[in-house]
Amino acid sequence: MLRYTLMRFGIFVGCLLVVWGLVYSGLAPRGLGDSNGLWMILLAMLISAPISLVVLRKERDRASERIVRRVDRAKAKLEADRNQEDVADDAARTQTQSQAQTQQGQAQTS
Repeated sequence: MLRYTLMRFGIFVGCLLVVWGLVYSGLAPRGLGDSNGLWMILLAMLISAPISLVVLRKERDRASERIVRRVDRAKAKLEADRNQEDVADDAARTQTQSQAQTQQGQAQTS
């Protein structure tokens, strides 16, 4: 996931540099008043998003598979813990019931 994030950030920085070059060369508008920096960041984000969507498709799929595996492992561990808890609870109930039956049997023979 970190690799994907760094690659996406790299694409954004590359687009920001291109936008900066275009704005300062006069090929792209400078924005309104003091909004030049914000304008360049927004334009770079707008350009980098579809590029990242296409270029990083395989990396995004790999990251998604890793996340799915991690979630599946967590779900399996949670289910195993629940089952272990259920077994311990059933054993405790059975033991309690057998003790109660033993006490009833002793009380009847006395």
